[in-house]
Amino acid sequence: MKYYKIFQYAYLVFAVLFLYDGISKWGDGTNGAYISLGLAALAVFMFFFRRKFSKKIENRDNSK
Repeated sequence: MKYYKIFQYAYLVFAVLFLYDGISKWGDGTNGAYISLGLAALAVFMFFFRRKFSKKIENRDNSK
């Protein structure tokens, strides 16, 4: 179960990397900025989704 928490925070790391990439592309004027910013938003969403899902599984396991 510890691996889930490590991978959960990996989504935040990827979000920061995509956000940096999107901002740097935005300043250059290339079209890939929207894709990078979209992937950053998706990574943040996945972080919160996985966090909620893992808490639900943990609560279910503790109630047995």
